[in-house]
Amino acid sequence: MRAEPFSVGYFVVAILAVVFLQDFFVSSRHTEALAYSEFKSLLAAGKVSEIAITDTAISGRIAASGLDGVLPPERVAALGKLSGTEHFFTTVKVDDPGLIAGLDAAKVRYAGKIESRLFATLLSWVVPALVFFGVWAFFMKRMGAQSGLLEIGKSRAKVYMEKQTGVNFADVAGIDEAKAELMEVVDFLRTPERYRRLGGRIPKGVMLVGAPGTGKTLLAKAVAGEAGVPFLSLSGSEFVEMFVGVGAARVRDLFKQAEERAPCIIFIDELDALGKARGMAVIGGHDEREQTLNQLLVEMDGFATNKGVIIMAATNRPEILDPALLRPGRFDRHVTLDRPDRNGRMQILEVHVRGVKMAPSYDLAAIAARTPGFAGADLSNLVIESALLAARKGRDAVEMTDFDEAIDRLVAGLERKNRVMNPLEKETVAYHEAGHALVAESRRHADRVAKISIIPRGVAALGYTQQQPTEDRYLLRRAELLDRLDVLLGGRVAEELVFGDASTGAENDLQRATDLARHMVTRYGMSERLGLAAFEAPRGPVFLAGPTLPAAREYADATARAIDEEVIALLDTARARVVETLSGRRPALEALARLLLERETVDRAAIEALLGEGAAAPAREAAVDVRPTPRPAVA
Repeated sequence: MRAEPFSVGYFVVAILAVVFLQDFFVSSRHTEALAYSEFKSLLAAGKVSEIAITDTAISGRIAASGLDGVLPPERVAALGKLSGTEHFFTTVKVDDPGLIAGLDAAKVRYAGKIESRLFATLLSWVVPALVFFGVWAFFMKRMGAQSGLLEIGKSRAKVYMEKQTGVNFADVAGIDEAKAELMEVVDFLRTPERYRRLGGRIPKGVMLVGAPGTGKTLLAKAVAGEAGVPFLSLSGSEFVEMFVGVGAARVRDLFKQAEERAPCIIFIDELDALGKARGMAVIGGHDEREQTLNQLLVEMDGFATNKGVIIMAATNRPEILDPALLRPGRFDRHVTLDRPDRNGRMQILEVHVRGVKMAPSYDLAAIAARTPGFAGADLSNLVIESALLAARKGRDAVEMTDFDEAIDRLVAGLERKNRVMNPLEKETVAYHEAGHALVAESRRHADRVAKISIIPRGVAALGYTQQQPTEDRYLLRRAELLDRLDVLLGGRVAEELVFGDASTGAENDLQRATDLARHMVTRYGMSERLGLAAFEAPRGPVFLAGPTLPAAREYADATARAIDEEVIALLDTARARVVETLSGRRPALEALARLLLERETVDRAAIEALLGEGAAAPAREAAVDVRPTPRPAVA
């Protein structure tokens, strides 16, 4: 059996028990406190048999009987209640020159006694100190070893030994190119002699760059699991503390631990928290972070690659990293992880459904086709959400309908069954969504409509039209962008045609249409009037979804006016095309809106049945490459 570690708390409890027992046994002998005058009266009456004299007190024994007339009646009555033939007493010593003479005259045996203060000192100083240290040790144990002041400069890296990462390349799918890049790292960690004999060296550092959820951390763990080496993992924010110099000390300790465990892998997640470019703060309030970064750069420079230590890092904000981190000799190799294509999504789904009981009718290819833009983490969440929905409904296996509902929840938000719309609002939403769907089905380059719904979802969505692309696209032509403009304006135009008025429901559609038209003019060079010049560049994060940062305008006021006119012309021309389409197919618009009001959700099969076999393919209009007519400049 393993011996229990010594605890200061046990020692303190033992000391207190000893003190309590000693006090109990000593105080069990009753001692009566007498006034000095009472003591003198008892001495004169011969009732005192033996005393001990200390510097501050006189104690001894007195007779238990024959005290009448010597002490007051109430004192005699109090002493008479005590059992025994003798009683112990104590009294305060006073300066009495005749005391010794009185004792000799009464023939009382007396002796001096040196009072020991050791026990009192123990009780007043040692025991409180032990109690304090016991309480301190208890709280430090509860807070963890890393919380002590002596451990503040230690690295907080979580160390996974060999196969304890629990991940290998079989658990990573959809990023085959990145896996191939990192197989070289695994091969070096397994057989380093193969490279050293030819004078080659492995890259000192590997930077994993990609959008959130694309599998950067998972891939790093898989490398360690495949190589069978220790894996030291921590986040960039764990280096920074409120105390100056702590971050640099932790960096030194991390590399020291890595050298002791070589060959191994150091993995720093969210490197941008530590490696942000120096000098960005105007006020200069980031000296501690910059010192930590400087120490990391120094350690990477002095780190020999032949020791078998690989440094890996992950970030989704490479644009803000310090250039000194990215130069050759530090993070030599950059591996970019993109969102998976359809085949990659299907491979990822195959990994995540291994432990899920699936119905025989499930189709991963169909699920992958309906999830464009989903990263690995999104697909994992999709499988988990589908399993939860199936369990909530009491099913024996996860069916395709569960995946459909999970996709709707992840894309459009949670269904708001308690939100009640009045009939006019519901009718407006039905015509709005029917307009989107009918225009999409009438355009050659638009994605096919998979589902239409007027059930409120999320925070502000009163309905949605879900389109399913036939394939993953990386380039879009001008005609395709014009078709997308038409689809975005289909809802607003349908409201105007049917009700003769417009609502606020098209706010998001108009914003997206305006952004698309402006990008066509200012970024893609798709304006005959302005030519091939690009007037704006993307200034937002590369991998993070967020608003584009405002940029300083680098063109003249006349050019800005021309850009605005071209954007408005694109939108006006698109609106005219949509008005023509919906006016010509007004009966189909009315029928689709009535079907939505009746069912609230219409799937692809119902759309094809309503619009005709093949979703009204014969009536689908060819996308005309309509170029915006230049408008005269307004002074």
